[in-house]
Amino acid sequence: MIPSMRSLVFLLAVLASPALAGSEPSRLTAAAREQVGVTVTYDPAYAKLAFPGGDVPRDRGVCTDVVIRALRDGWGIDLQLAVNRDMKADFSAYPAFWGLTKPDRNIDHRRVPNLATLFARIGAEVPLEDGPTPFLPGDIVTWKLPGNLDHIGIVSDRMASDGTPLILHNIGNGAQEENILFAYPMTGHYRIGKTEAERLTALQ
Repeated sequence: MIPSMRSLVFLLAVLASPALAGSEPSRLTAAAREQVGVTVTYDPAYAKLAFPGGDVPRDRGVCTDVVIRALRDGWGIDLQLAVNRDMKADFSAYPAFWGLTKPDRNIDHRRVPNLATLFARIGAEVPLEDGPTPFLPGDIVTWKLPGNLDHIGIVSDRMASDGTPLILHNIGNGAQEENILFAYPMTGHYRIGKTEAERLTALQ
């Protein structure tokens, strides 16, 4: 079977990318995949968390928890702590959608716009372009769902039959690995390589 153009673009990008070796996204995708079958419930309820390293029970969570747990388990990066410290350093740089006047370490890192802001601030943003874009394993993508809802997931190292990279995420049925990369309008694309990982680590 002749590979699709999207499949070829994806494979060539994986082979050529220096970010692959620098940030070991295989550990990130593996850590996200390990959540499938463990996190079985979508639960957006506000919860008081331990700090740092806080988490809700692993059988539940939201889309951001897939990313938080993967970075924590795979690379030892605590987004709860990183977001909290960066917000304390420059609170006005973060979205003001929730009417807060100061950081809330229980929920800030579990909000997609805040993670997108942090990733952009550490230089991890990949420009969104028309046409085929090389989405690499371990990349983080954000979308806008119907109802103006924000969503986030991690690009898998596995592909659908048409060459589209699968996404590890929780969109309502627990952690899943699914073909949804181009299912919704994309709002952000982020790649955490060695430099960006060091910047996140420096916030811990």
